[in-house]
Amino acid sequence: MDSVQEILEFVRENDVKFVKLAFCDLFGVQKNVSLPAGELPRAFREGVSFDGSSVDGFLRVEESDLVLWPDPATVCILPWRPAEGRVMRMLCDIRLPGGAPFAGSCRGYLKQVAARFDALGLGCDVGTECEFYLFEADDRGEATHIPMDRAGYFDVAPLDKGENIRREICLTLEEMGIAPRHSHHEHGPGQNEIDFLYGPALSAADDLITFKSVVRAVAARSGLFASFLPKPIAGESGSGLHVNISLRQGGKNLFAGGLEEACPAGHFLAGVLAHARELTLFLNPIPNSYARFGCCEAPGYVSWSRQNRSQLVRIPAAPAASCRMELRSPDPACNPYLAFGLVLAAGLEGIRQKRPLPPPVNRNLFEEGAAGGLAPLPRSLEEALKAARASEFIARELPQSLAQNYFEGQERRIRRMAAGGAEAEREKARYFALT
Repeated sequence: MDSVQEILEFVRENDVKFVKLAFCDLFGVQKNVSLPAGELPRAFREGVSFDGSSVDGFLRVEESDLVLWPDPATVCILPWRPAEGRVMRMLCDIRLPGGAPFAGSCRGYLKQVAARFDALGLGCDVGTECEFYLFEADDRGEATHIPMDRAGYFDVAPLDKGENIRREICLTLEEMGIAPRHSHHEHGPGQNEIDFLYGPALSAADDLITFKSVVRAVAARSGLFASFLPKPIAGESGSGLHVNISLRQGGKNLFAGGLEEACPAGHFLAGVLAHARELTLFLNPIPNSYARFGCCEAPGYVSWSRQNRSQLVRIPAAPAASCRMELRSPDPACNPYLAFGLVLAAGLEGIRQKRPLPPPVNRNLFEEGAAGGLAPLPRSLEEALKAARASEFIARELPQSLAQNYFEGQERRIRRMAAGGAEAEREKARYFALT
């Protein structure tokens, strides 16, 4: 639905009593405010004010007012809520009082990047593959660190105890208008993966935010706890967020063919590789992210190849219509609006500069290491922050206030973890619960 009138008619016809207006803070944690359905016309006319100083990474107390504006294109019923007196959700854009865009809105930033592709006549689609763990909950519904099963990659029931939950997650997503493609058990105990049909970058980010909410709600209803922490169990596989990107122009998939020759898709990939180290802070935003790199199919170096899962970027074997690049470093802790926007902007810069693509690295880097002088990905949040702060690309690309707030937030995270003791343990518990 695209119009306000369609939404209001839908509310009346479907017995909607409450509306959740949702958005993300700077670090990708979802927030929302609930309205009685009767307040929705006012929300469309005037927006809904909130305290931006109370949201991580937004504003200071002395300049705290912000306004949510619901996006009609994102409306959906929450299927796990009561059938009578239904609850509807819409994602929101964020503006300043008076209507000017808020520079700290990462959803707004991704919209701007997508518009650049449109201006060049390029179509860009994004599809995600998201991994997560399911843990047992205690008798109070609190998370434990006990995985729900001991199954492995592609295992089946009864060893795989997540089969029914994955099915319920997929059916719930379909009710909400989101198209899952595959689901299966992953390598780790209690680890699962669900992949999505590709679509426009903004829709892919919106769907990922919705997906994480659905997984948590379905898991809780089943007496389980879902964690998107990148490395929840030491010594086991980490959870990645593989990001598949395809480019189209004039009906042609630009990733079909030889990328080593001068072509837009090759330049795009070269741009992503050139800025990979400075992008890592935004793709892997918490200290735990760096426990995942370099093993269990998580990359450790800046490189690319075809089919090779030890690389930062691989080109999967696929029919021409489905050719794409797969970026394998991001993890589910990231803010998808910010992460997708920066990756696409880096690729677009590569196209504009006609950046040459380095040769592929056709080796198993998990076993052979970085022979050949490959640049390593940052090995810690501190190193990633240093690379991002020094980046001319980040300085050009992000609004100054957004970048500064993000950097300051990451410095606080680093200090809390460095403090050790009870403070560091609280921080770890917070990541486990919120990521």
